[in-house]
Amino acid sequence: MSGVISGLQLAGWVLAAIILVVRFPREFWPKFRHEKDYQHWVLASVVVLFLLWSLKAGLADGLQVHFLALTTLALCHGWRIAALIGVIPTVLLAAFGLLPAADIGIYMVVSVIFPAWLSFCLFRLTYRYLSRHLFVYIFAAAFLNGALTIAAHQLLNGGVMWLSGLYSWHYIVDNYLVLTPLLLFPEALINGMAITLLVVYQPQWVRTFHDNDYLNK
Repeated sequence: MSGVISGLQLAGWVLAAIILVVRFPREFWPKFRHEKDYQHWVLASVVVLFLLWSLKAGLADGLQVHFLALTTLALCHGWRIAALIGVIPTVLLAAFGLLPAADIGIYMVVSVIFPAWLSFCLFRLTYRYLSRHLFVYIFAAAFLNGALTIAAHQLLNGGVMWLSGLYSWHYIVDNYLVLTPLLLFPEALINGMAITLLVVYQPQWVRTFHDNDYLNK
């Protein structure tokens, strides 16, 4: 989607702005300002996301695929801070010509806010309905969560591209959604491995992980 900004692109900007403002995490800035380790953790997250999101493959504009890693970010920060952190790599993608500036709003909603929110919701479901065990946290809240999140993201992005009128649904299915099964295991593995390493070596960085829930039984 390029050229004059479309109604769908404008709606993306408006929706992204409303969500980020209304759900702004007020606890983020004081913590980021006063804790050096947290600053390094956030900035490292930005760099990793930018590099990961830059590695895209696809046949047409708007239908490229890339890994998200937003399940890890949501588990570490909560979905609101994860979405806020995702603003910076999104802007960097636009600055480096990897994302049309007009598409920033849609990208934020579809590829950042929605996956972060969904990942956190799926974590809440595992926390409520499954046994609170380290293996369950890693396998269900991280590994399976990552796979389900990227599948939902693919469907949502395909739907948005169809609504834009640029591609037919048949074209989207044959050239974009068909790739979804190939993304499930790698995305799950990325998040599962990242969370495993974090809970072992830096559990204080994982906001949703507590020793009393998953270890001290």
